[in-house]
Amino acid sequence: MKIIVDTPEALARFAAERYVTLLNKKPDAVIGLATGSTPLGLYRELQRLCAEKKLSFAKATSFNLDEYVGLSGDHDQSYRYFMDHNLFQGIDIDPKKTFVPSGLGDIAKNAEEYEDMIGLAGGIDLQLLGLGQNGHIGFNEPGTPLNSPTHEIELTENTRMANARFFASPDEVPTHAISMGIRTVMNAKSVILIALGENKADAVAKSVKGPIDLSVPAAVLQLHPDVTFYLDEAAASRL
Repeated sequence: MKIIVDTPEALARFAAERYVTLLNKKPDAVIGLATGSTPLGLYRELQRLCAEKKLSFAKATSFNLDEYVGLSGDHDQSYRYFMDHNLFQGIDIDPKKTFVPSGLGDIAKNAEEYEDMIGLAGGIDLQLLGLGQNGHIGFNEPGTPLNSPTHEIELTENTRMANARFFASPDEVPTHAISMGIRTVMNAKSVILIALGENKADAVAKSVKGPIDLSVPAAVLQLHPDVTFYLDEAAASRL
């Protein structure tokens, strides 16, 4: 399913309604969250709805897609820091029920434990995704096996350079990340993917109507029974 809107603000409102519907029906839902600039509008809208008592995360649990290897949660470019400052501190979720993979210590063990935690929580009810210009979802770069669980992955130079604007210099961008795997994402009951801008148009087109293979990880979403692409007109321009 595709929802195409004129502005990022309208897109955020449409996407936020998915959370209102889910949490009204299932207050203790498990939600999968993403980082980066793409979901910021949605996160602002969720904070607004929460402040106006139209939405509550009080009983919900969240799991984030990924984290950089080597960054602690108090590093200002870590995804834990990002989530705390761009969403969690502005909604009524219990901080103890917000989970982000750990990029410190034994990464293989962290990945296995994270996968187990998602399973023990009952699985993810609604998974939010962004989309990389090379079609990656989470940090699952092209070539990632479709049956991958949470795992460590080496970031491509393209992905590192796309994220370099957030760091003082490109050399500071971590080379590896821990990420939910493609299988983990596909196990979510529902998936929403947000893409904005013409620079995402090619990846969107390949994801929605291209062949399903390892070269475009997001194309596997064509096999998911409940996935919705939320797009602005520029991102949808090649459909």
